[in-house]
Amino acid sequence: MKAYLSAAALAAVIGLTASAASAQGPVAATEVGIQYLALDNIAATGGAKLTVSSPAFKDMADIPFENTQYRGNVFPGLTWSRGPAATKSYAVIMQDTDAVVQGSAILHWTMYNIPATATSLAPAMSAPPAGASYGPNIRGVAQAYMGPRTPAGPKHRYHLQVFALDTVIPANPALTYAELSAAMKGHVLASGQTIGLGLVDPNAPPPAPRPAGGAPGGPPPAR
Repeated sequence: MKAYLSAAALAAVIGLTASAASAQGPVAATEVGIQYLALDNIAATGGAKLTVSSPAFKDMADIPFENTQYRGNVFPGLTWSRGPAATKSYAVIMQDTDAVVQGSAILHWTMYNIPATATSLAPAMSAPPAGASYGPNIRGVAQAYMGPRTPAGPKHRYHLQVFALDTVIPANPALTYAELSAAMKGHVLASGQTIGLGLVDPNAPPPAPRPAGGAPGGPPPAR
């Protein structure tokens, strides 16, 4: 993902409107962006697995609204089993595979160079652990956690994926997703995920109106 969405394009794809509080359907039978899932495209050598969970929700259960853009956009916390002995760092990639934007699943959040001694990221985390860096998301490079703002219709699946790496990735505030993926390939010792479901907050106000024409070059709105 070398380019990032304009405000208008992101709003159009996500499809959130003032009527977003309509009834939410179950997840779709198929994930339109599953072929872009990082777990499959940056596979672990030998297929070793990590057990991944969040204290905020169970696997395939609803993500609390506090952990979405509808309310506080608070990081829900993440825990994983320890990687193999050769692990030098961890990376996390969060994707919505129930939508495709710019030829890929929606990239919500990434973090890399999480220390090899870590097996969790705390709820309400406000900054990366020492040595770690925020990576890119659909809004641009070096982005903090961006929770769901799921549109009306079927619930969306948000894959929080953890990778144990046998390397440390050179820190780069301009790192793109393509560059992050390339740096990880061939270095994944084990990986795993937990999936949270996103839905519309029925009590959420409509999104704030944007100036006509938007701000050229500005960041997309929170969606």
